[in-house]
Amino acid sequence: MATQPKPTPNEDLVQVFGSKEESEAMVVSGLLETAGIDVLVTAIDAPQDVLPGVGGVLVKVPASQAEEARRIIEEYRASAESEPELTEDEEQA
Repeated sequence: MATQPKPTPNEDLVQVFGSKEESEAMVVSGLLETAGIDVLVTAIDAPQDVLPGVGGVLVKVPASQAEEARRIIEEYRASAESEPELTEDEEQA
């Protein structure tokens, strides 16, 4: 595998994924980090009494790695959709 270019400290970050579920964002973050992509995970906080249901987690990467990150996420989604789900009997086996 080719080594990834290191981003400059002042490089712009680009959002490549967002979710209301922190666990989902952490899975994507781990997937990208495993591929050698620098990742920043940030929370979107909103007061729930004013804006109920608003908020979530964003996954950002350096602009130079954004295209590759989106490709990796898309490939992961495609492979997850193509795998058949286990029935309850298969899970217990």
